[in-house]
Amino acid sequence: MEFRIIHHNHNVADLDTSLAFYKKALGLHEVRRKVASDGSYIIAFLSGEENNFELELTWLRDHPQKYNLGECEFHIAFGIEPEAYEAAHKLHEEMGCICFENKKMGIYFIKDPDGYWLEIVPHK
Repeated sequence: MEFRIIHHNHNVADLDTSLAFYKKALGLHEVRRKVASDGSYIIAFLSGEENNFELELTWLRDHPQKYNLGECEFHIAFGIEPEAYEAAHKLHEEMGCICFENKKMGIYFIKDPDGYWLEIVPHK
């Protein structure tokens, strides 16, 4: 028996803001959506062109307060081709979303509009 990871969920306060961020910062686009018949939630699934993995963004109408992410000691890592790393870093710098960088390791983290950390790693 073998399991594979198919998606990871982030609850978001403003779905449109998050969709715009993930498209600009990581090139992810919405591939499908589920909407509650009573409007209580919207779930958008995002993916890139060559991904089998999806990021699920969940907006809950009745959760108006900011989500408590604790110490943010969790993250999703996104790989990028080494030749595109500098351009990605420049884009994220311009967006003002880099929250931590480890130049020795050659990685950095960006923060989405809800405070989730996303690691940017060059493929080796």
